[in-house]
Amino acid sequence: MDTLSYKTLSANKATADKQWVVVDADSKVLGRLASEVAKIIRGKNKPSYTPHVDCGDNVIVINADKVRMTGKKWTDRVYFSYTGYPGGQKSTTPRQLMEKSSTLLVERAVRGMLPKNRLGRTLFTNLFVYEGTEHPHEAQQPKAVEL
Repeated sequence: MDTLSYKTLSANKATADKQWVVVDADSKVLGRLASEVAKIIRGKNKPSYTPHVDCGDNVIVINADKVRMTGKKWTDRVYFSYTGYPGGQKSTTPRQLMEKSSTLLVERAVRGMLPKNRLGRTLFTNLFVYEGTEHPHEAQQPKAVEL
């Protein structure tokens, strides 16, 4: 058997097949939605997945204001941030974050499921979150994905 016929193909920036995808977040659970969106952004749903390359799709999440959380997470879960100064620890709940902007809640959930390095920061730019059903990316002809 010729072992040279089995070559592992690694994708690179030029050969990555990037598409546009629309995900409807209407009445979806936040964590489950975010994990599926992170997989699509990362490219793990494709056979040409390469860990060190941005080979995932661009994802548009619509109806982010209709996302839901189970249990008492709206009030009991706490997100912490730290400014770097003494006494600079701040906390917020998902309900407070939703009142500010519902897109922040989905973006924060997806960002936490991406790698914490340069690649993760680049991948995060492939996420577009909108509160209603309208989005300005019709020219890219995105295909709808059911999660």
